[in-house]
Amino acid sequence: MTFADILDNLGGMGHFQRLTVAFLALPLMMMASHNLVQNFTAGVPGHHCKIHITANSTLRQANSTKEMDAASLLRISIPLDQNQQADRCRRFVATQWRLLDPNASAINETTRADTEPCTDGWAYDRSVFTNTIVSEWDLVCESRTLRQMAQSLYMAGVLIGSVLFGSLSDRFGRKALIVWSYLQMGAAGACTAFVPSFTAYCVCRFLTGMAMSGIVLNSVSLCMEWIPTKYRAIVGTINGYCYTTGQFILAGVAYVIRDWRWLQLTVSLPFLVFFLYSWLFVESARWLAISGQQERAVRGLKVAARINGRKKEGEKLSVEVLTSSMQKELSSTKASYSMLDLVRTPVVRRISCGVSFVWFSTSFAYYGLAMDLQNFGFNIYLTQLVFGAVDFPAKFISVMTITFVGRRFSQALSLILAGLCILANIFVPPDLSNLRMAFAVVGKGSLAASFNCAYIVTGELFPTVIRQSGMGLGGTMARVGSMIAPLVQMTGEVFPPLPLIIYGAAPIISGIAACFLPETRNVPLPETIEQVERQSRPHHEDEQQMKVLLASTKPDLANHSS
Repeated sequence: MTFADILDNLGGMGHFQRLTVAFLALPLMMMASHNLVQNFTAGVPGHHCKIHITANSTLRQANSTKEMDAASLLRISIPLDQNQQADRCRRFVATQWRLLDPNASAINETTRADTEPCTDGWAYDRSVFTNTIVSEWDLVCESRTLRQMAQSLYMAGVLIGSVLFGSLSDRFGRKALIVWSYLQMGAAGACTAFVPSFTAYCVCRFLTGMAMSGIVLNSVSLCMEWIPTKYRAIVGTINGYCYTTGQFILAGVAYVIRDWRWLQLTVSLPFLVFFLYSWLFVESARWLAISGQQERAVRGLKVAARINGRKKEGEKLSVEVLTSSMQKELSSTKASYSMLDLVRTPVVRRISCGVSFVWFSTSFAYYGLAMDLQNFGFNIYLTQLVFGAVDFPAKFISVMTITFVGRRFSQALSLILAGLCILANIFVPPDLSNLRMAFAVVGKGSLAASFNCAYIVTGELFPTVIRQSGMGLGGTMARVGSMIAPLVQMTGEVFPPLPLIIYGAAPIISGIAACFLPETRNVPLPETIEQVERQSRPHHEDEQQMKVLLASTKPDLANHSS
């Protein structure tokens, strides 16, 4: 009997498992709100320098400004940029009254020397965003890079959280870390809504990013370690759909709440509710048993049995039964594990490398493709809905292939298809915006399917004793990819198609690398590193046995021939 057999005996996918999945899935709906909220809280509204009217030679011209419409006032105060639009960062030093003449050239005849920076600040278009961090702290023109820095710091928090919370949960348990992560997410997110400065905003966003990693990593592990093998893909997909639903929620909430502070507070307060009920979670019995806490593991399994209506079966369970069932795993476990165990043995090292490629390229391509929804030129709320909607068919197709074809095929296909869609946009003219958007949507859907596969495959490839460290490694590489993606945009100044070439090539190469990962469909979760190493050696052992058999038959063949 194995641990998987114990779970099946105590109800399999019973009420306890379904409740666990449901209460872990609710917070995942709000994760998209924090990952993507800066598309709205840091939206860049239309803006130009504040208009000032210089002295006029005639009183008639001065009085005419009172009756002048906004378009004319803008025309005489703000120069045109290369696209013949009002310049966002400069204004005329002196009011250009002659441009009111209908016979004047439409092309700005003044030189750059006739303009100056926006020394008095900016005027913002409030029709789309009532208030954002950009309009509140003037993160435009010379300060425009600060907006991207805030998102990079959030991703840095996610990166640190992946490393920190992954290792800590392998040492202190899944429940303790997920309870803390809910509290940190709710508190840091709510504080973000009340910060007085941009610096404080960045600090709170960094802490929010750390908490996000803790929630995702421990939600996946708790699900995987309580769910029977045959239901893991379905549960993983449910979690993925919850995140997708969160993108719809974000679009709706952002459309209704146009002020960034109220929007930030709205998406953060639910995590304080999640924190309150998270104390009811039952710690992973699988992790407890492997960590030498068999008594707590038995108590947790009995709770599951009682909720599943298998109280009698639960009463028969004891520490001795659990220990004997997991004798091989327990006898080979070490007192503690670290990130070094991810590269200590050959098979786990190969898995770690393959998982790193998959996570890096998926996140790298995603943020390279959809770094800013405003770049597509469509209504930002509609774009958010479309990008969320494509996840439903993409993840449905991925769960079908994951379940009936295999994890390895699904992972490789989704990455290669995403790369091809990105590369295809190199050959689409900029004026065909609908076609470019279509390729982007298909590519985004493929990357969503890749994320769905990656969570499942990573959780199944690594053994229990270092599963969280493995998930942390994947999350770390994903965050590295998301942080590097903006830097690749600068290569477009050397060769315009180069960013798309890089963004498209990365997932294709990683998709090929995914073909060399072990297949985990219908394979029980490995408990120890030794078990992972043994599972990869059957073919090698068969070859050795065949050689021994052939060697033993050679004397017999010689005797017969003589």
